Amino acid sequence: MASNIELKSKEELDKMRVACKATAEILESLKSFIKPGLSTKDIDVEVYRMISSFKMKPAFLGYGGFPGSACVSVNDELVHGIPNDSRELSSGDIVTVDVGCIYQGYYSDAAYTYPVGKIDAQTQKLLQVTEDSLYKAIEQVKPGNRLGDVSYAVQSYVEPFGFSIVRDYCGHGLGRHLHEEPSVPNYGKPGTGPRLVPGMVIAIEPMVNVGTHKVDVLSNNWTVVTRDGSMCAHFEHTVAVTETGYEILTKK
Repeated sequence: MASNIELKSKEELDKMRVACKATAEILESLKSFIKPGLSTKDIDVEVYRMISSFKMKPAFLGYGGFPGSACVSVNDELVHGIPNDSRELSSGDIVTVDVGCIYQGYYSDAAYTYPVGKIDAQTQKLLQVTEDSLYKAIEQVKPGNRLGDVSYAVQSYVEPFGFSIVRDYCGHGLGRHLHEEPSVPNYGKPGTGPRLVPGMVIAIEPMVNVGTHKVDVLSNNWTVVTRDGSMCAHFEHTVAVTETGYEILTKK
């Protein structure tokens, strides 16, 4: 195991569980909140309200200067979408909401891509495959496995459907910081990379495009979009390595 990966104690994991449970409840409640006509700013305001109701702080607000409590990304926006009053959702859109909370100095991080109204069959397939790939990856989280096993699980599941894996962004460790070692790519070779041991906590987050895997950053220096304008999806859980396997900390 790489020496710069911080293992979490039982006490630290307990604090992370509190932050992660709040994040899970927020993402679950957004399933009934999100609908056509809302702006991405409306979603951000609701996320801030819910985080505050748990007496926690948003992990993203002010992080590197980010102006929102959540990243709210629509259609061809992969990640880091800035909430905006003028960006209204329409039926057929998809919207990814990425949320993190801070509890007693410890972070959570999770994301979910929501359908808005009725979406077409290809987009529905994109969402299903991306979410399924997340759980395929989580199944590889157990002591003795390597990080490459987790990464390969996403790639080997997604690519046969004809979708592409984003290369430029990946998952990460977290704990006392939002981003810690190790990086968790969504592609790789099984049997390679750091060995998984109890106490490791990682954010696994498949990012999948209908078209090319290539992405660009908009002039706002935050929002990442698919280069060809195709739809993209992003699902994420914070996962702890346990003595016997894994614990999904951000699962409601």
